[in-house]
Amino acid sequence: MPGYELPVGTCPEMCPAAERARREKECRLHRFEVAPGYRGDRPRADPHRAVKEYSRPAAGKAQPSPSQLRPPSVLLATVRYLASEVAERTDASRTEVAAFVADRLRAVRLDLALQRAGDSESAVVLEAALAVLLAVVARLEPDAARGAANPVLLQAQVQECFGSLRRCYAQGTGPHPRQAAFQGLFLLYNLGSVEALHEVLQLPTALRSCPALRTALAVDTAFREGNTARLFRLLRTLPYLQSCAVQCHVGHARRRALARLAHALSTPKGQTLPLGFMVHLLALDGLEEARDLCQTHGLPLDGQERVVFLRGRYTEKAPPPVGACKVLVGSKLGGRTLEEVVMAEEEDEGGERSKSGA
Repeated sequence: MPGYELPVGTCPEMCPAAERARREKECRLHRFEVAPGYRGDRPRADPHRAVKEYSRPAAGKAQPSPSQLRPPSVLLATVRYLASEVAERTDASRTEVAAFVADRLRAVRLDLALQRAGDSESAVVLEAALAVLLAVVARLEPDAARGAANPVLLQAQVQECFGSLRRCYAQGTGPHPRQAAFQGLFLLYNLGSVEALHEVLQLPTALRSCPALRTALAVDTAFREGNTARLFRLLRTLPYLQSCAVQCHVGHARRRALARLAHALSTPKGQTLPLGFMVHLLALDGLEEARDLCQTHGLPLDGQERVVFLRGRYTEKAPPPVGACKVLVGSKLGGRTLEEVVMAEEEDEGGERSKSGA
């Protein structure tokens, strides 16, 4: 709109009072937002728990007033709250947590887009929001395939968040201390994508020489070349956020590796291989996961600890099994909380951390 200047948000709370009142009246509070101990037909919102929900902008709808928009400092505090108090909840399913967090993070990005904010402070908010989103998506159970936590919809939101952040980097001069780490996360999340690799290779040489981006490029190269041993050796060393970003590709990488093993080792009479070797090679969580992987692909077992490669038995009828990825993801927190990882000034970079099992 010609002559229109974006406002500056002034709302001091995670959820504007007017929205809290409206959703109370309409009985649309999420249980995470209800005042503790409240017993009644119409739940009351806790101002310290209620978080502004996403509302799709509509054509002809009036622009929100500054009092309805949260400034970057409040948006960052909101993301911290979601990381510390919601994402870590143990009294709710991971699907419910992911659906709530994803919706509220969309509202964070929308508030940021509808106001005038500096590139540096916007980048800090978007980095934190993206880190939380990657973590809650990585923690989803394998069967979370329906409803508000649909993985396909969440994947689209992750890509939108990467787009917003990378545009923010491109528009401003910084400084952005975590840019190399998040550009690396972009490549890891889009592992094997020609477009993503091309975009990363267009970055300044000084940025591409940072450890986080060098490691991401090395992982992408190993993935493209089908170098299974190097790929999973690198994946073992990745820090937590990088591991969350790459988790969606682990199942396909294991399938490709198993297909190559089947092609090389299958004989008419069958050739056996210790499952322990596969656990080490593919960074599986244990023998049970190795057995599930083999049986999903039609490979018979010899007892409980060996797989038999019989010619013509390997198949890919079912999707690759999605394991818990405790070795490759869950173990990487190293005693830290998600909030500590999200708000880190700079995430551990480039694989210098946790080389055990490499």
